[in-house]
Amino acid sequence: MQIYQFKKEVGKKITKFDSNFVMSRIMQTEKVTHIGCIHLEKDGVVGYHQAIVPQLLLIVEGEGWVRGETDDYINVQRGEAVFWNQGEWHETKTDTGLTAIVIESEELDTSSLVSV
Repeated sequence: MQIYQFKKEVGKKITKFDSNFVMSRIMQTEKVTHIGCIHLEKDGVVGYHQAIVPQLLLIVEGEGWVRGETDDYINVQRGEAVFWNQGEWHETKTDTGLTAIVIESEELDTSSLVSV
């Protein structure tokens, strides 16, 4: 399991085409990619299971706890992303609620992300 950031502070200022915003790059894929949004309510959980393909979880609201193949949970919050390899056992849970974007694909390149 790897933890990354996509907060504004790690982004790049974009001014091309008279723009004025910050872009935090996440990734680029060439293979079929599934993108979804999960909504965990208070005391919500995505149960312990194996990743079918590499998976990236981007926390966009709230906070929670994640674990990989050990029993050690790591706190994650808005602006952080968690990557699990194919076949890696993992779990996500929250006490207060959490909303996240999930990106799943046979080929995920996380090199654009900033490590915690």
